[in-house]
Amino acid sequence: MIFIKKSKKFERNGKIWTPAETDYLKEHWGTTSIKSIAGHLKRSPKAIIVRKNRLKLGSYLERGEYVTYNQLMSILGISNGASTYKSISWVQNRAFPVREKRVLNNTFRVVYLNEFWIWAEKNRSMINFSRLEPNILGKEPKWVKLQRQLDADDFKSTPWEEWEDEKLIYLLRKFEYGYYELSLELNRSSGAIERRVIDLGLKERPVKAENHIKWQTSEIEDMKHFISLGYNYKGLAKTIGKSDKAIRGRVYVLYGTENLDKAREIMKTP
Repeated sequence: MIFIKKSKKFERNGKIWTPAETDYLKEHWGTTSIKSIAGHLKRSPKAIIVRKNRLKLGSYLERGEYVTYNQLMSILGISNGASTYKSISWVQNRAFPVREKRVLNNTFRVVYLNEFWIWAEKNRSMINFSRLEPNILGKEPKWVKLQRQLDADDFKSTPWEEWEDEKLIYLLRKFEYGYYELSLELNRSSGAIERRVIDLGLKERPVKAENHIKWQTSEIEDMKHFISLGYNYKGLAKTIGKSDKAIRGRVYVLYGTENLDKAREIMKTP
């Protein structure tokens, strides 16, 4: 009796994988759901897994080359509505490195991870890294760990609650607190506090006009150092001991912008 060795091109059901199908699987594995790949190739999800294992493609996102733009937005915790805004704010205005990739008759947007990390380091304030699961995009640059910690300790941006309003009013009426102290007490930025005072129609105002307090040379040098490390305004305020409003003013005087990402770039210019 003659035994015929089965080709690896066959799956258990005997259906041959064509080179085009194999290429499609390689291109989409890790960036497209198994269900979608199976539907496109008219195969079962189990067949996709079997073929993936034989090709040794690895697990989800393990290739570490790129992810689709939509996947990345999801990983960063950005909703569909906000994603539309990001397409304009990030892609058009800040040169976010999204590319178009064509496979067979399909074109989709992808982001190469090495390009993403370069962009992300220059635009740290655009992403809340505390919401990014560690290593979900593969090996991370060293600066991400510190940035994740700093972002976890950033000012609140959620709507004000009744108890916060009551606390703000109570503290203002003591006539003892400036923006720096109020920010620490309420975990809100000076700008948010200023706007809330106006919205509530309060006559009381924070004391101490810190913007007019003279900065020491050592304080300015400390500020520059911590900006270069990626500190946000809350981190700078807690470290230097001045309100984020005063720091914003000093950053603008030095760099012509309150944007810390732009300030960092200017600092790197010889």
